[in-house]
Amino acid sequence: MRNTLKLIASPRNLFVFEAAARLGSFTLAAEELGMQQPSVSAAIKQLEGSLKVRLFDRGHRRITLTNAGSRFYADVSQALRSIGSSAEAVHSMGRADYVTLNSSSAFSYYWMMPKLPGLREKHPEIDLRLQNSIHEPDLDIENISIAVRLGDGDWPDCHSAKIADEIIFPVANPRVMAAAANLRSIPNLLHERLIHLEEPVRLRPTWKHWFEHHGIEDVAISEGMRLNDYALVLQAVQTGEGFAIGWQHIVSDLIERKLIAARDDWAWRTGRGIYLVWSRSRPLSDNAVKVRDWILSFV
Repeated sequence: MRNTLKLIASPRNLFVFEAAARLGSFTLAAEELGMQQPSVSAAIKQLEGSLKVRLFDRGHRRITLTNAGSRFYADVSQALRSIGSSAEAVHSMGRADYVTLNSSSAFSYYWMMPKLPGLREKHPEIDLRLQNSIHEPDLDIENISIAVRLGDGDWPDCHSAKIADEIIFPVANPRVMAAAANLRSIPNLLHERLIHLEEPVRLRPTWKHWFEHHGIEDVAISEGMRLNDYALVLQAVQTGEGFAIGWQHIVSDLIERKLIAARDDWAWRTGRGIYLVWSRSRPLSDNAVKVRDWILSFV
């Protein structure tokens, strides 16, 4: 880092360089940055002097980037955009006028979305922001109000309240379910097209686990379609690509609307649960309490 400071002379020079390169003018850069044109020119000369390379070709009425300047601009502009985005995010962390709910994309789309009109009607003043991720984030570090997690309900850093038990069973498009031959017994499902969920971070029960729970072990399970997001799995089910594992709390609305069919008589209660969690070290805002209580009202 010390060597970097020597190479750029001053962090301010990076902002001056980025503006001049983007606008193609020292004068326009000075206007945007609220500086005098000679100060912009001096900053660029200082930067070129410390880097020991010419960044601009100066013409009579315009400036153009040299090869070295173009390379430097590509990296500097990207870095400054990242810093700007991070600064905005950190700045917004100081405001308590919105509520962030972190969950999987499937929970947001299939559990939350159908219910959101009711939340808006009951609490129109709340700005709820749905945040999806493939991992379970640190609520304090990422300033997340509440989150949905799958587990046993015991997280040392979080309070938790159960939304639902984890109950899974086969689901398919109603036409695929009706056309499936000989589904009188579970082993016959091995002959159907199976859709597999392979999330890269979260551990989820697989078809192998489900069959083993029902006493079917050491059998070949069809390869089938493999997807890394459960929302995609359910889209594939609805378009008739085959059978998938259905999590009851996610698919119940789709079943009720007859968009998918289920063999819930083959359900497996895994012993785990779906929980709403919030930080032990940081109190919830009033609006976050309202959202938490509203979600738990469906339990």
